[in-house]
Amino acid sequence: MITTGIEVFLAGIDAYRKKRIALIANQTAVTGAFRYLWDEMRRLGVPPVRIFSPEHGIFGTEQDQDPVNGQNVRGIEVVSLYGSTSDSLVPDGRYFENIDCIVYDIQDVGARYYTYVNTMALCMKALSGSGIEFVVLDRPNPLGGVEAEGPSLGDEYGSFVGVFPVPVRHGLTAGELALLYRDTESLDLSVTVVMMNGWERDMYYDDAGLPWVPPSPNMPSVHTAVVYPGMCLLEGTNVSEGRGTTVPFECSGAPFAGSEPLAGMLNGMNLPGAYFRPVEYKPTFNKYKGRSIPGIYLHVTDRKRFRPFLTGVAVTKAFHDLGGEQFRFLHDVYEFNSRHPAFDLLAGGPEIREAITGGAGITAISGLWKDYEDRFLKHRKEYHIY
Repeated sequence: MITTGIEVFLAGIDAYRKKRIALIANQTAVTGAFRYLWDEMRRLGVPPVRIFSPEHGIFGTEQDQDPVNGQNVRGIEVVSLYGSTSDSLVPDGRYFENIDCIVYDIQDVGARYYTYVNTMALCMKALSGSGIEFVVLDRPNPLGGVEAEGPSLGDEYGSFVGVFPVPVRHGLTAGELALLYRDTESLDLSVTVVMMNGWERDMYYDDAGLPWVPPSPNMPSVHTAVVYPGMCLLEGTNVSEGRGTTVPFECSGAPFAGSEPLAGMLNGMNLPGAYFRPVEYKPTFNKYKGRSIPGIYLHVTDRKRFRPFLTGVAVTKAFHDLGGEQFRFLHDVYEFNSRHPAFDLLAGGPEIREAITGGAGITAISGLWKDYEDRFLKHRKEYHIY
């Protein structure tokens, strides 16, 4: 059984007893006994001054890109860090005035564009030079800490789905990401990582013996997290990524591409550790709400061989090739950014989209990020604390 950072922190809470503490947390900040961090801190006589909540809200009730309002929990002020404008992503300076320490405890899913660690990074940058200590209660990367996959983040493609200079699947814990970001940005900030006990880099989340608390409304299981680093790319297209179903990101579909041709094309690519089953489904919200559409269900047959980002690119290519003019890459406001197509923000640049529209094969496309992966894997070791 793994001991996560929250357990270690609470066991040593006396070291923080005289400090005024704020939290960055949501419903995943629970102990092994399923008690929330803020409740345990109150019970131990060290109640937090306030809680900063990320996208989806403190209890993960709101859908993606929906503004979240502040509230109170157990009499503790909750300040939303995901409002209706980009300014809301960073706390107003007045919320730091009576704080000695900020404690971050949110379960990540191991993808560059999952926004919780991006909230962490933006808050760290805002705190630089303030003298406020930043503490990360570490949790497992659900995808393990061995593999890395995907392209770099282009200089002009930073956004709320692209803050860290890492591949899409980075293989780092939140604590390791915090240390990397502090150094990359040369922040004047004291960062303390409260480490886990017993976690090893080759562990997926369900190897750790920990209960899964869904981090967000469309992340119901570890299986979802495994496919997310690739299948989230469909958010940048007019293809349904399965939101509005019980298996988001595991199924995908659109009315302009038949399920049998899709499955046949993708299975013919021989993607490692993946098999596609033709399906039909009816989303209850989001794209094609209330409409029965053809699609595919992604089965991961071998996690160790599976390459989620490559698979997501291949799925995007299949919908593009079969959909013809009906397929579209979206260019609307996406996570407060309308400068670039959403797909490019997720991918870190236009190269993959341009390769798909230019008719490149999946082998050629996969070569676009191989050199970067190799360089990152060497660089990443500097920040391994497990």
